[in-house]
Amino acid sequence: MNTSTSAPGGLLARPMDKSDVAAWLELRDDTERVDRTGHRVDADDLAEELENPKLDPAESTLTVWDGERMVAYALVHAPDGAVDAARFNGDAAVRPGWRRRGLGGHLVAWMDARARARYAQDFTHLPGELLIRGKSGDDNLRALADAAGFSACRWWFEMTHPLDASRPMPRGVPAGLRLVTFEPAYDEATRLAHNDAFRDHWDFTELDGTDWRTWVVGARSFRPALSRLLLDGDEVVAYLIAEEYDADTAADGTRDCHIGYLATRRSHRGLGAAPALMAATMEAALTQGYDSASLTVDTANPSGALGLYERLGFTTHREYVTYARPLRTG
Repeated sequence: MNTSTSAPGGLLARPMDKSDVAAWLELRDDTERVDRTGHRVDADDLAEELENPKLDPAESTLTVWDGERMVAYALVHAPDGAVDAARFNGDAAVRPGWRRRGLGGHLVAWMDARARARYAQDFTHLPGELLIRGKSGDDNLRALADAAGFSACRWWFEMTHPLDASRPMPRGVPAGLRLVTFEPAYDEATRLAHNDAFRDHWDFTELDGTDWRTWVVGARSFRPALSRLLLDGDEVVAYLIAEEYDADTAADGTRDCHIGYLATRRSHRGLGAAPALMAATMEAALTQGYDSASLTVDTANPSGALGLYERLGFTTHREYVTYARPLRTG
């Protein structure tokens, strides 16, 4: 079946296929050289994204081609497990040499249509939004967002911390808790702790077993040997999931321990769990030859995470913004 459609400028558009990974990577690399978002990927990262069991490429992806070259793409991720609102995350880019030809607006219109279709099918009991995200200060993204009726709704800091023995982290495990390294035996207990801890955060979606395995403990970036848990008896009450991105390591020649998730159950907040986990992971990362630690934080995080990270010595490296637009249902 021919699923090709037309795009502005007489270009060809069609869903993404697994065979498109090399062309997709070339587009991503070309875009990153200009936009400098800090989000680098390799071919394995992109293949992993397409293998997400909840992503139907035929329905939720679009590529635009100029001959044999991919010049734009878009994906829409549905918010399975949404609680307060159905926020569809759009991921899209236009190759720098093909910008200002109407492709950005074309991608936004396509993402909106895909999100509306899925919203009408599964999420009408919740408010619906389409989100796009990028580096703060990106004039091209801001102009596209303004023209398409999006409003900035959330800001994020990417923060870094050098790892060297001259900057000791605070230590000490809260009384009554036990610090352990992540092991598969704690997998389900950690997932349950995650869903409890993040329930009061913006854009929370409850992760089921498939999501947890796809995006967290089954991800290529996951580093269990650096990840730490705090236990109260057999219950995981706080946890830190550490990650490392091979594309960044290859590009920079240094190793960064990324704090992918750090959270404490509401019943155990205020006891010093997060600093204890950070100290343990950063000490392990330093011992294992990592050069830095990093994390991304919601500047309006209700748990006061931004202030905590600043006190621990993290400094802001980049800023990102999320734009939102209500789904057009009529």
